[in-house]
Amino acid sequence: MKDIIIIGAGGFGRELLQWIKDINNIKPTWNIKGFIDDNLNSLNGYKCDYEVIGSINDWIPLENEVFALAIANPQTKEKIVGVMKQKGAVFTDVIHPTAKICDFSEHGEGLVMYPNSSLSPNSKVGNFVTLLSSGVPHDAIIEDFVTISSYCGLTRGIHISKRVYLANHVSILPNIKIGDDAYIGMGSVVIRNVGVGKKVFGNPARVIDF
Repeated sequence: MKDIIIIGAGGFGRELLQWIKDINNIKPTWNIKGFIDDNLNSLNGYKCDYEVIGSINDWIPLENEVFALAIANPQTKEKIVGVMKQKGAVFTDVIHPTAKICDFSEHGEGLVMYPNSSLSPNSKVGNFVTLLSSGVPHDAIIEDFVTISSYCGLTRGIHISKRVYLANHVSILPNIKIGDDAYIGMGSVVIRNVGVGKKVFGNPARVIDF
């Protein structure tokens, strides 16, 4: 049995810990070692049965360790993955028992799927995608380091490029393309393509500079 270490001890990390426990309760899969976080005090004031056992910067992966990424910010995910892979880290998927992966869907490494999330047929999901309680629709393309928050209404044929962040309750019309590094604000309804690095909010979603 591999040892698993969660990267990031914030709220997302504590949620991911629970999903790992849920997996272990059905089938013992990992020995949980704890968290690594550059803020060694991340868990102060919170009830938790595991500790921060070291920093990301200083941690040297051991042969029997695998890592689960509990970071929501797409750009930070990419940076941390690069640092850890240079040190030889091996990442694992964490897919909640209630999540659904349909036939003919594809996904890369480091996938995190929250309860009741799903990958529909012929969807293609890249590396280090974080999918909260939302579904990836059929024929969609989701590129590397994307974070899709909960209760998003995504529709067929969308293309979400690298390092995009979708906040809660985002809705996207069919066949829309979202450019690299875009940020889609909470509750936004996206009816047209979104350019690289743009931040959009509202219904219909409009570019907002801040």
